[in-house]
Amino acid sequence: MLRELLTRSIRPPDDITPNANDPADVPPATVGPTEWSPGDPEGVLLDFSSGGTPPPPVMRPMPWSGWPAQWWTPNWYGRVQELTDTAWVCVDLNASILSSMNPYLVDAAPTLDYDWINNPDPDTYASWNEFAKALFWDFQLGEAFVLATARYATGWPARFHVVPPWAVEVDLGDNGLRTYTIGDVDVSTDMLHLRYSGSVDDARGHGPLEALNMRLVAAGVLQRYANSVGDLIPSSILEAPDELDAEQSQNLRDQWVSQRIENPGLPGVLSGGLKWTPTQMSPRDMALLDMQQHNESRIAIALGVPPFLVGLPSGGDSMTYSNVSALFDYHWRASLRPKAAAVMAGLSGWLVPRGTSIEVNKDSYVQPDPKTRAETAKILVDMGVMTVEQVQEAEMLNQTHVVGGPISE
Repeated sequence: MLRELLTRSIRPPDDITPNANDPADVPPATVGPTEWSPGDPEGVLLDFSSGGTPPPPVMRPMPWSGWPAQWWTPNWYGRVQELTDTAWVCVDLNASILSSMNPYLVDAAPTLDYDWINNPDPDTYASWNEFAKALFWDFQLGEAFVLATARYATGWPARFHVVPPWAVEVDLGDNGLRTYTIGDVDVSTDMLHLRYSGSVDDARGHGPLEALNMRLVAAGVLQRYANSVGDLIPSSILEAPDELDAEQSQNLRDQWVSQRIENPGLPGVLSGGLKWTPTQMSPRDMALLDMQQHNESRIAIALGVPPFLVGLPSGGDSMTYSNVSALFDYHWRASLRPKAAAVMAGLSGWLVPRGTSIEVNKDSYVQPDPKTRAETAKILVDMGVMTVEQVQEAEMLNQTHVVGGPISE
């Protein structure tokens, strides 16, 4: 079944024979990247006869023989196949920061099993951070799936990992309940589905990149234009006083180029009214830099990242930051905290009993500088709100080794 599915996904049906037209001669013949090459006439076959060969980590649609070389293949539903560098950096930045915030339990019973807080699946991940980064990556793309593969005697999940969204089939029944299958296996009882945005009448989740589709396309077009504009715009122009035919124009150009190659650095000599003019276009104008930066800034903002954090101009926003800490605090409050709250609330309802919750420690990202923390601690100690020992514990000054996260009973 899997072999048949993958084969159908990357080649046309066997009963369809491509026509003999040259794709480059059939309009439109200028859509998509110029470096793309036509599909393999023989098709592509994934052979699993040797046994145990897993599917590729990301399945992508491929062009077949007869597919125009300049045409792009479509994006599959529920999967972002190509991200611009700005979108990729923004998603990665958010996921990296959130995954670095160690989780901890609140109001947990002393007898609760929670070994997963260090590593939810040692066979798949090196640590919790690797699992969390994959989880937040998929969540920002629209939806994340977590599959339980082992359970404690109490019934709560003990081992689990992130499943790629393309591998999960989601069906919305007449009763409004979602069912989840991977291949032919129903995994509804072991699946956690975290949707960035969704509704009761939609089986899948949706993320900000779907709304940014046109901006992503525009950003990709501008990037390709900036990479190729040097080949499209001539470096100079030769102007003749008289009208020349095509052959005369080509001969004049070839003579000029030949002389420049044979006599590099020497001044050129023009006669007969010829005039040499360099093209007056700055690299900034050639790359449409202002347009690129505006478009990429909008992408960063939609993904919840202040443009400054990814090297983009702020665009003259009225919002100003007194220091870097204020910028990080804004990033946390406006973007990261809502994402963390949604994901950790979903994990809490799935992993631990009612009344216990899982939270992330944001202090490593938004905590004030040491001087400000020391002044705050002194005020609290003088007021009798905290003791010196409690301050030392909060600052981890009296600990040499910390494992996992704290448990508050």
